[in-house]
Amino acid sequence: MKIGIGLPNTMPGIPGTTLVEWARRSEERGFAGLATIDRIAYPNHDSLTALAAAAAVTSRIGLYTNILLGPVYPAALLAKSAATVDQISGGRLTLGLAAGGRPDDFEVMGVDFTRRGREFDRTLDRIHRIWSGDPEHSPAPVNARAVPVIIGGTGDAAFRRLVSWGAGGAIGGGGPEQVGEYAARVRTAWREAGREGEPRITALAYFSLGDDAEERSLAYLRHYYAFLGAYADGIATNALRTPEAIRARVEAFEAVGVTELYLNPTVPSLDQVERLADVVSPASPG
Repeated sequence: MKIGIGLPNTMPGIPGTTLVEWARRSEERGFAGLATIDRIAYPNHDSLTALAAAAAVTSRIGLYTNILLGPVYPAALLAKSAATVDQISGGRLTLGLAAGGRPDDFEVMGVDFTRRGREFDRTLDRIHRIWSGDPEHSPAPVNARAVPVIIGGTGDAAFRRLVSWGAGGAIGGGGPEQVGEYAARVRTAWREAGREGEPRITALAYFSLGDDAEERSLAYLRHYYAFLGAYADGIATNALRTPEAIRARVEAFEAVGVTELYLNPTVPSLDQVERLADVVSPASPG
């Protein structure tokens, strides 16, 4: 299982220059991937812009949007932006996309929330057609004229999109049992669709390290998930905050078939990169 680290692009008030240095340090410490999470109706840094900056100061680490709301982006713009980041990075981008479930994000972009599934299907079809044979609308991605796409979501439609368009699937939260059930469903759907090879299965977990970080970590997660009401406190308190908890989650997710685990920071201090690397000891890139 590959171990990646999140980019703290969703933390309000974080300077953009911190994202650049975070990317440099993440590659230096050997993490396999650097991932964003994303919201539209929130004061976060844009995922693709942040990953373009990360691409410019790194040369090996993978880059991953985990997850963009596919239906809110014009297909031609999404295809061009993703292909541009892919070109800047030398083919290191993975585009994580989902249909989305928050009406306010769609309202900000003027998209009908009730039609998001149909819009998402059209977006997936259009971006792949642009990448594969429409050079007047987009630069060509580096590898095989397509940016790898990971599909988020656990419903039937998400699995249909995953086997039709995806390189794999993403589950946003949950413990090892839930994630293990999801991983098994992905592999079953993959085989039944006649797809070759093995699907990528990505998961994430929130973390902070150090007694000095706990209160800031709790405050950030409660703010970010405030729209969930009382459930936000459960997310905040269940984040991984000790080396032992992080190692146990890594082992558990590997055991249930996750291929990539992204540990998302809840405190934007650069020392969190170093502290996490000391705990999980990612392999140095070659």
